[in-house]
Amino acid sequence: MALSEDEAGEYSSSSSKKRWMMKVKWIKSLRGKELYRLLGAIALGQFASLLITFTGLTSTVLALRGIDAPMFQSLCTYLLSTCFYGIIFFIRRKPLQVSWYYYLLLALMDVEGNYFVVKAYEYTSLTSVMLLDCWTIPCVLILTWLFIKTKYSVGQLIGVFTCILGLGLVILSDVHSKDRSGGSNVILGDALVIIGATLYAFTNVSEEFIIKKVDFVELMTFLGLFGFLISGCQVLILERNEVSNISWNRNACRFFLF
Repeated sequence: MALSEDEAGEYSSSSSKKRWMMKVKWIKSLRGKELYRLLGAIALGQFASLLITFTGLTSTVLALRGIDAPMFQSLCTYLLSTCFYGIIFFIRRKPLQVSWYYYLLLALMDVEGNYFVVKAYEYTSLTSVMLLDCWTIPCVLILTWLFIKTKYSVGQLIGVFTCILGLGLVILSDVHSKDRSGGSNVILGDALVIIGATLYAFTNVSEEFIIKKVDFVELMTFLGLFGFLISGCQVLILERNEVSNISWNRNACRFFLF
């Protein structure tokens, strides 16, 4: 039996109220550790976003100063990660829970993802890199659905579709923009970000799969170690001249460390 417009409106309103009340009850049901865990996850996510933005800013500053050494930037990060978590790992003296070649493959994807994204700052604007880097989100959704069998709601799928639509508008804006002050080759820069973001997605999904089996310290130790070794080899092959030509001073060192 068909509903009238008034009845349909009342049904829709009552359904939305029920969903809202369910959300309120879920929030109220959080107590103690669950609430702190939720708030902690939100805070860590925002802090990570702040660090990523700051990293993008320093990469842009280095590119504007003519310093073309994206792999060397990653080398410093992996070195710090290895030193910090490696000390904790060796103090614990725990055996490896996952074979080393899994960490090697994971580090390879992470290193190349960092390389493409940092390289993109030479060709496109900071805003485009930050926005296009969100391509990681739909890639992660597809990969987790395929390999981890994660289920997503209609609302989440609509959000991902909106994200993809926004990324397409960013690319179209860069293609048709008459103002090229944002970069020397914005199309190449946008393509590099997309490639890097896709590699980030593979890295993130792999980390989610591995972290359920191993300790966080072990993951960060060997991701940093193999990332440092891979980055070091690529620096010696591809960026040896660029690194030797850098005018080293306090500001340059600070930007590389960040």
